[in-house]
Amino acid sequence: MTQVQVHPVPAFEDNYLWVAEDGRHAAVVDPGDEAPVQAFLEARGLALSAILVTHHHGDHVGGVEWLAGRWRCPVYGPAGEKIDGLTHRLAEGDRITVPGLGPALSVLEVPGHTRGHIAYAGDGLVFCGDTLFACGCGRLFEGTPAQMVASLAKLAALPPATRVYCAHEYTMSNIRFALAVEPGNAALFERSERDAAARAAGRPTLPCTIADERATNPFLRWASPEVIASASRHAGRALATPVEVFTAVREWKNTFR
Repeated sequence: MTQVQVHPVPAFEDNYLWVAEDGRHAAVVDPGDEAPVQAFLEARGLALSAILVTHHHGDHVGGVEWLAGRWRCPVYGPAGEKIDGLTHRLAEGDRITVPGLGPALSVLEVPGHTRGHIAYAGDGLVFCGDTLFACGCGRLFEGTPAQMVASLAKLAALPPATRVYCAHEYTMSNIRFALAVEPGNAALFERSERDAAARAAGRPTLPCTIADERATNPFLRWASPEVIASASRHAGRALATPVEVFTAVREWKNTFR
């Protein structure tokens, strides 16, 4: 988005409600709570011109109706999910231009975390909700491993410099797990030091980039020999396909402490 800045608005324990703004207009992604968003808009003198939703979970939609009622703005979201207050239901290949904020964003269907999850990509960034995290991915609450592998592959195919705006600050716990899966990955150790320094200084670890994720995220590295070997050891059997490797790594992460 040319001349548009994107800000993290913290909410709950670890959510980021992303606000894109150009000094006058703003759009918010996944506003699970209206209060911090409204406070941010008021502090900066911004008018909310659109709401973008990636999926139906409460920590992503809890503030939608209040904000839409206050600002009379359009609400974009996935066609395949029941979300109150949507004015524009979107599917793969749709393009939207956020009022007042310029360049268009393309809609990607990325099911797995939920059945109808979507992402918004364009102009060097992607808002991916809970599908892709820094060094991690979302739990499979509604979709299948095959769906999630296809969704992650779709995101991984974006240009390497694409800035990834995911919805939670899970990075350091994700890196700790990634190091258990792929301890021989030098890029992962470098990332661990960099992101630990950011957190120690009170800064978000996000946005990350698609290049970061390709190099360090075990949920995208199903072709890495070390990831395959670690996943196979954990599963107690030889794994061959990306879906088999991903499934074992995801199940491992679900119980990792």
